Amino acid sequence: MTALPDIQTEALQLFSADEASYYRLLPCSREHGGRVLCLGEEDRDYSASIAEVKAIYGYDIDVAAVSRAELSRLLSTYYRQDPGHGAVNVMSDGEDSVMALLSEAYSMKASDIHLEPSEDRCRVRFRMDGRLMERHVIERNAYPAVVNRIKIMSGLDISEKRLPQDGRILYSRDGVRFDIRTSVMPTIHGEKIVLRLLVSDRGRLSLEMLGFDDRQHKDYVDVVTRPHGMILISGPTGSGKSTTLYATLERLNRSDNNILTIEDPVEYTIEGISQMQLKEEIGLTFPVALRTFLRQDPDIIMLGEIRDSETAEMAVRSSLTGHLLLSTLHTNSAWGCITRLTDMGIHPYLLSETLAACVAQRLVRLLCPHCKRQVSIPDGFLQDPGAVGGAEVYEASGCGQCYFTGYSGRVAIYEVISVDSGLREAIKEGSADEGMLLKERGIRTLRDSALSLYLSGRTSLEEIYPIISSTASGTAGPGRAHRSKS
Repeated sequence: MTALPDIQTEALQLFSADEASYYRLLPCSREHGGRVLCLGEEDRDYSASIAEVKAIYGYDIDVAAVSRAELSRLLSTYYRQDPGHGAVNVMSDGEDSVMALLSEAYSMKASDIHLEPSEDRCRVRFRMDGRLMERHVIERNAYPAVVNRIKIMSGLDISEKRLPQDGRILYSRDGVRFDIRTSVMPTIHGEKIVLRLLVSDRGRLSLEMLGFDDRQHKDYVDVVTRPHGMILISGPTGSGKSTTLYATLERLNRSDNNILTIEDPVEYTIEGISQMQLKEEIGLTFPVALRTFLRQDPDIIMLGEIRDSETAEMAVRSSLTGHLLLSTLHTNSAWGCITRLTDMGIHPYLLSETLAACVAQRLVRLLCPHCKRQVSIPDGFLQDPGAVGGAEVYEASGCGQCYFTGYSGRVAIYEVISVDSGLREAIKEGSADEGMLLKERGIRTLRDSALSLYLSGRTSLEEIYPIISSTASGTAGPGRAHRSKS
């Protein structure tokens, strides 16, 4: 029997489960020149399929023949279409199928479920470790029953199909309880639904369980235990800022602290903390809530996000009046928080007096420990390869344990700037040479943290490359690391 070629995780992602089944092709690897090697059935004419794939996706396909039974087995294995993992069997009222989806998503530690109707079917995708993965297909004529069941469970109007709706589900089964946020949006093919699983036992972490290194943890704990000042956490959407904030609040939640939060939305409830939900449609905005908070004798205020100049001004004022204020900003680096606030009209001298720390963070997927493959560090990637000694680095592979993604779980990487007297002067003077200031203080940047995670063998070069590419010099791209594989 001819040995099968290696099946690469990144190649599997070229086709969805439905596309692979339709074309009867299993993508194995991307060859030089952009060609894709696929396994196909022996004695089958693939000329029409190859032409169609080329026209639609731009892939040039080479087919390696295997038996029909072997191809079916491989498709079932790699696209999880074996019995029990295939299309959802929708019952007449949709209840069993919805509960089965929620239970499966919980067991897989998915953060979201996407139900997306098209002209002839509905695909179901789970967001796993920040990436969407197709899991099921619901037949078009069965989809309305699922939509109605989700709407009923969420307390929504099943007769309203023209406007977006938001609701909430309390999942409770087999001793497991958590909230699910429901969002329904009309599309040309029907209503698209996204269910976000707010699993409190996963969301509540201590600061020690996050990705801070020893120096970062010490610096961060020092500033969050001060009686006043402003602490800002920055990063794009989905970078774990809320988790860091909740872990911080858990640390500060003592009987002698009055902690107030205004959030949009309140993702997790914490006993002992007064949490308020933003409601802009009735005038309950961040600035309005902050004004109310200042009359509530607070010690600590958590503001979900600083979005505009009015909110920024109120946040600074709250810090100046002797409160500890935590909030988030959408910036690319920790020092970028300073630039963003000055752009919002906050005077540098006020910012220098109130800012206690600024933090940047990203979430990085961790390689599956069951299937990761060791590779060589690409030539020229590090300016001083001897500095890392015998570091072992790896790339993603894919196995049943990680649902053939090559990754399992995520960890946050950080850049923590604790503002000292020298940095206060730099902020006040509007210094633009932050790189030298951070280097003098031995502050680890996001790029440093990402490289450390890669060189420790916990993640791949492909995963950290977007983080390091903007600042790295002379680095090899992800493709180069991939080609180093033997």
